Amino acid sequence: MIIEQERDRPFRLLVSGGLFAVLAAFVMAHSGLLDFLDGVMIQLVQKHSSGTKDAIYGAITTIASPKMDLIVVFIIAFLLWGFKYKIPALWALGTIIGGDAVAFIAKEIVRRARPLGHLAADNGFSFPSGHVFGTTIIVAILWIVVVPMLRNYWQWVVVRTLLFLWLILVAWSRVYLGAHYPTDTIGAMLLGHAWLQICEWLYLWITPKLRNVKLVRNSIV
Repeated sequence: MIIEQERDRPFRLLVSGGLFAVLAAFVMAHSGLLDFLDGVMIQLVQKHSSGTKDAIYGAITTIASPKMDLIVVFIIAFLLWGFKYKIPALWALGTIIGGDAVAFIAKEIVRRARPLGHLAADNGFSFPSGHVFGTTIIVAILWIVVVPMLRNYWQWVVVRTLLFLWLILVAWSRVYLGAHYPTDTIGAMLLGHAWLQICEWLYLWITPKLRNVKLVRNSIV
């Protein structure tokens, strides 16, 4: 199967989920240390701002919006379904839709206000970053499902490097534009990784059952 049973998956879930919980607790406690670290990183990211950078990072953040993330995953799922990867297609849709719900609940629990001076379009709470969370999920889906279909190892390396760089660019753009604190983006990656571990376990658990369903009986898994 595209997702294999791995002994260290519970450990990865514990680490990423635990780190997210600790970070969220610091945010909710209005930690002075966290505010200091955020301030230092914001100064670094926003240093030497320019109109060109504004346009570039604005375009990146538009492409990586939560709505666009859904569209991208629907396209990925459509293509996977067409190539007989029906169960992976359903898994990809469930991962992004369920993940958006998890991220929304986390925002409502933590209720962190946006940085001062953020764009009016960036409404809602700040932690974790929805843009970065969605991008983390898309990168993971492509990393796990699509990249292994490539024939050559160098293609794996190039595509995975580009995916990683895109995730970093999205996180950087959100801080540069003043839409999020740096720890919002870090929290989004941690939550995305933890959610992915759960979804991978669900894939392994439900795939044998779905293979008996007529609609996806001939699916490549």
